[in-house]
Amino acid sequence: MHSHGILDIITVSPTTYEPLGSQIMKYSYPASHDKDELNDQLLALKISRHSPCTLCNSCPGLHPDPTYHIVLDDSSVEPSLVDLDQYGSDDEDGDGHPPYLTSCACGHDMYDHGANQPQLGRDEFLRRGRVAIRLDELLQDVHKLLDFEYVDSDILSLRNQMKLPISGMSLAHSNGSPEIRSPSPPSSVFSALSDISPPPTKRRRLSSSSLSVSDEEEDRPLASRVGLKTGGTNGKSVRPAASRSGKKGPGIKTKRQDAPWPVNGQANGTVVKREEPMNEEQLSRLTTGVSVDSKQTSLGDSSVKPEKAVVGELRRGVITIVPVENDRKPHSLIILTGLKTLFQKQLPKMPREYIARLVYDSNSKAVAIVKRGLKVVGGICYRPFPHRGFAEIVFFATNSSDQVKGYGAMLMDHFKAHIKTAFPGMMHFLTYADNYAVGYFEKQGFSKEITLDRSVWAGYIKDYEGGTIMQCTMVKKVDYLNKPALLAAQQEAVMSKIREMSRSHIVYPGLPQFQSHATGEVTVDYRDVPGLRETGWTPTMSSNPVKIISRNADVWWMQKMLHDLKDNSASWAFQYPVDAKDVVDYYDVITDPMDLDTMSKKLDRNEYATVDDFVADTQLIFDNCRKYNAEGSNYVKNANKLEKFVRDRVAARDG
Repeated sequence: MHSHGILDIITVSPTTYEPLGSQIMKYSYPASHDKDELNDQLLALKISRHSPCTLCNSCPGLHPDPTYHIVLDDSSVEPSLVDLDQYGSDDEDGDGHPPYLTSCACGHDMYDHGANQPQLGRDEFLRRGRVAIRLDELLQDVHKLLDFEYVDSDILSLRNQMKLPISGMSLAHSNGSPEIRSPSPPSSVFSALSDISPPPTKRRRLSSSSLSVSDEEEDRPLASRVGLKTGGTNGKSVRPAASRSGKKGPGIKTKRQDAPWPVNGQANGTVVKREEPMNEEQLSRLTTGVSVDSKQTSLGDSSVKPEKAVVGELRRGVITIVPVENDRKPHSLIILTGLKTLFQKQLPKMPREYIARLVYDSNSKAVAIVKRGLKVVGGICYRPFPHRGFAEIVFFATNSSDQVKGYGAMLMDHFKAHIKTAFPGMMHFLTYADNYAVGYFEKQGFSKEITLDRSVWAGYIKDYEGGTIMQCTMVKKVDYLNKPALLAAQQEAVMSKIREMSRSHIVYPGLPQFQSHATGEVTVDYRDVPGLRETGWTPTMSSNPVKIISRNADVWWMQKMLHDLKDNSASWAFQYPVDAKDVVDYYDVITDPMDLDTMSKKLDRNEYATVDDFVADTQLIFDNCRKYNAEGSNYVKNANKLEKFVRDRVAARDG
């Protein structure tokens, strides 16, 4: 023990006192979970705690040095560590609490942990802030807000939404400092409605770890598994050991090992599979228009595609689809509570009280995927308006570990079938989706084009800031629970029509001139080759090279830029031309109008000779907006946001 001539500061635990021999630095951590009470610096601190470091591979999130003592900045919230004020502190002469934690034990600051707002963009920064606040709420529920090493299955699942895109991570590694990183396009995510998290990474199941929680463990109440951690003994969480020198462990091989080329059908003694010759049965199948595959049968054979996991679980009774509403019955309340918990977990950007109020509302209804033991793993909460002919999908989510099984698509199909039965005259759905969910809803038949008259739904559904409103219209003749059979019949009808008009499916026998018994030089007139003359082929086609017209990098950049502009939450007013019926004097003031839809058509017609012409049209949109609308209006504010977005992207391209 070294003496420094001062009173040794000690760390106090409930049962032991351990002298450290050196003064412990004290730092604060924000206790508030209200975004309005947190400035950008405090929000960045919360984000960095749950985001991996972009400059090293070993740091899962900002965590203090072991010699630091962390306290909450709110004295009304009791910290989980023992107060050391009785031994003296660094903030006795200050403003009431120590300075906030800004650096990580890995040697990098909080802005290197996914909280660099200039790189992320304002919208993405706020989205990550809402997820971080939700994570802190989960930690507060289990009294682990100051335990920077604690994780459980809920924390790990929600932290998937804090991972940076691969492109952003690679930029951070290559540049080495946040000041010279190229700005990535901001993700316009304000609304948490219909948040679809990415599929979880496969992990090896460990019996002593919470990285993969079994069904039996998930069925237990949260209060009975608050101590679940990722390792360690005696109830203490243990951070995985990680080398900060950047060296890889002995079990990791970094050099690429090139496999030798196969010789005589073998490579390193392993037989290489060769192409199987076609037999007479396969040849006859080709003549009927069915593609040859030694492992497949005809289109109409139901054994071509294996049964999906979700279909098997539904058939075996592992899961059931349950319509539910708040009818005050215990069975319904249990399922509704499971839905509330699922939505709060999977939609972290939505207020927890708001989710609970809508789920338990007597005007709301739901369709849930329920496993044995009334465990809810997916669900849709909706509000029907039968007298208006549509329903609003309020919340939609599935358990993150079950998304790869196809639960989402199956749930939507059963939801449509249920609506057709329960509300026969209600054929339209409306929902607000954020950027993460737009692609999913498009696959389920939703469209950004709203064909339902605005007077039908305006004032009935809640408008979510930053969300994209989407519509789905059901078809009466479609059986949504038997779509595979319908699609197979349609495909067979198309193939039959093709076989009537084309002879490409016919397989001709080999030319006798080239059989094995032929000797000497053989010449065959191409007009005598069966099937070749009918195609219109001539020898000049093989002698004259085909000119390939490639779309250069500029066209690709303009297409990507236009797509990102349309997906930006601030572009809703600039998507289509202004309707003269709604704004009578618009075209009297604006003589050269422009919008994103017109730009898309011009790009399809190759009317943009250079990128500068493309950027000039985007600038025309912003100038027109500022010319017609008053300064300070929402339209002008959105135009300014998009203008900065375009300038940043152009600067990143030129730089």
